[in-house]
Amino acid sequence: MDQPRRPLKKICIVGGGTAGWIAAALMAEHFKGRMAEIELVESDDIGTIGVGESTVPPFLELLAKLGVDERDFIQKTQASFKLGIQFEDWTQKGESYFHPFGAIGVPVDVSDFYPVWLKARMHGYDRPLMDFAASARMAAQGRFMLPFKAQRTPIGGAVYAVHVDAKRVARYLRDFAEARGVKRTEGIVEDVMTRPDGFVSGLKLKSGQTVEADFFIDCTGFRALLIGKTLGVGYTDWSEWLMCDRAIAVQTENVGPPQPYTLAQAQDCGWRWRIPLQHRTGNGHVFSSRHMSDDEATAVLLAQVEGRPVVNPMVVPFKTGVREKIWDKNVLSLGLASGFIEPLESTAIHLIYRGMDFLFRLMPDLDCDPNLAAEYNRRMAVDYEEIRDFIILHYALTRRDDTAFWRQCRDMVLPAGLQHKLDVFRANGSLVEALDPLFRNVSWYAVMDGMGVRPRSYPPLVDRIDFAGLTDEMDRAADILNAFVADLPTHQAFIDTHCPAPSADLAVDLPAPLAVPA
Repeated sequence: MDQPRRPLKKICIVGGGTAGWIAAALMAEHFKGRMAEIELVESDDIGTIGVGESTVPPFLELLAKLGVDERDFIQKTQASFKLGIQFEDWTQKGESYFHPFGAIGVPVDVSDFYPVWLKARMHGYDRPLMDFAASARMAAQGRFMLPFKAQRTPIGGAVYAVHVDAKRVARYLRDFAEARGVKRTEGIVEDVMTRPDGFVSGLKLKSGQTVEADFFIDCTGFRALLIGKTLGVGYTDWSEWLMCDRAIAVQTENVGPPQPYTLAQAQDCGWRWRIPLQHRTGNGHVFSSRHMSDDEATAVLLAQVEGRPVVNPMVVPFKTGVREKIWDKNVLSLGLASGFIEPLESTAIHLIYRGMDFLFRLMPDLDCDPNLAAEYNRRMAVDYEEIRDFIILHYALTRRDDTAFWRQCRDMVLPAGLQHKLDVFRANGSLVEALDPLFRNVSWYAVMDGMGVRPRSYPPLVDRIDFAGLTDEMDRAADILNAFVADLPTHQAFIDTHCPAPSADLAVDLPAPLAVPA
């Protein structure tokens, strides 16, 4: 006889920050106060890293799922728009390329645009691939328009994300969640209580208060208080492929209008980011501590930033990898507690959203059926590894040999799946199909081309297309796109007209540098 379902009555989120409040906001919207009680425990005395300020397009799906007004969100988080990433000095010093969001060209017959362009290039056509990417053209000209407002125009295939102030995002989502019934408890966790079967039963706070729940979401960052320290779930280290393990972050005053893209510029032992918001610019230097000290990395960053720093540099250690089990017993880890790949391509917030999406699909009852956890872990592992391989690609394809760091990147032995994908692509420009990946074909085409990978041939299906006059049509399409973009408002003008943020107070007295513990 079937047993009656015993739904969870209370869920406790341990830790705030972006991960904790995304989880709380999504649960508040998902349950709508009709199912589980949701309580979030955090302490103002424990700082959050708060430097993950660049997003990918699915972040806007998260806002839509919550029913958040995008304009209101942009104004209150001092956000700007992001059309992709400008990569400088990754292939060779002095070379650059762009990774755009959205389409490159339009399909021709039964083929993606890239294989058609590839065949044309092999026959002497010399127009760059990015001439056909609307997001790349808008970024190059510093222009912006909402693509979904211009679907029947040359920029209709563009897609965008946003640059945000991470701490303002956490505050925004906290207000959202608390307004929908999430209970916030201020306190430092002193002890984690467990049952005889190993399940977590509750938290003992420093104040003496006890918080009990049926299911726990660990958002305690790199400390991994529940999933790691209490349940002892191990961590798979990926530093053999991703050698960067520290970042220096600093915020500066804007010195000009914000550009609608993230800058990722390779350095001697890593790379630096520049993320322009409406009220300031976020900067960081991601590097390998085996090749450079904190002091050296800080000096390199400060020598290159534009604008006056408004805070002191912050040291952020991290360890690339993923939990052996992201969900174990009645604890699910989220954000940095579950794993971290590295800041390149801005995937951290996406993995938080993705983690919650799969939790809703596999939501357990009081028994926490291990089959649900096993499927969750399998599916999330696929996402982590797909993103890991895409990030490795940026390093492994380098032709730089000017430092020991880049020589090690160039000579690394790749994960088998990534090596297979590269081998297939080099044969004729085909891509190995993935399971619902974050980075779809356009992203792989852009990075492969930008890093100088030239397939030996093209997919034979392209030969069914009549190429007579086709390159002339391609030229016309690129010229029309370029002319259309030239008439769009500048990024700054679009913000000023549609979503200007209220002026924000910048820090004027610099606090002591903060080292965030791993």
